Amino acid sequence: MAMKMSGEYTLPADRQTVWEALNDADVLSASIPGCEAFEKVSDTEFAATAVSRIGPVKARFKGNVTLSDIDPPNSYRISGEGQGGVAGFAKGGATVSLADAEDGGTILTYEVDAQVGGKIAQIGQRLVNGAAKKTADQFFQNFRKHLSPEEDAA
Repeated sequence: MAMKMSGEYTLPADRQTVWEALNDADVLSASIPGCEAFEKVSDTEFAATAVSRIGPVKARFKGNVTLSDIDPPNSYRISGEGQGGVAGFAKGGATVSLADAEDGGTILTYEVDAQVGGKIAQIGQRLVNGAAKKTADQFFQNFRKHLSPEEDAA
């Protein structure tokens, strides 16, 4: 089953700070919902393990994440493939772009294209898309908190 999704978030930090955070394994690990491990393998590769629930299916996905088309501090492509055992698999990527916001912050836009298979694909497109959108929103909420801890405390 193919899936496409896009979004835009305004983040409370300058572009260089956002760029550095997007390339920091610790920040990404803390931001990814259900993340159990996120380790840097090389400057452009990470190994990841995350637990995800989509409708009635809960799975632990293990996979690799690769960065390409790197244009600091403007954009990159993040690609990955994960195996979730009997639940199935997910693979795909996202193009992430950064632009200056008027208030000194950063506008992050992303476009995702992915394929899912196995039990996950049998659940139905709407449920899978809804779970993907919810996961993306949770990621950016967590990522935003990292960029602006005082905002979270207020």
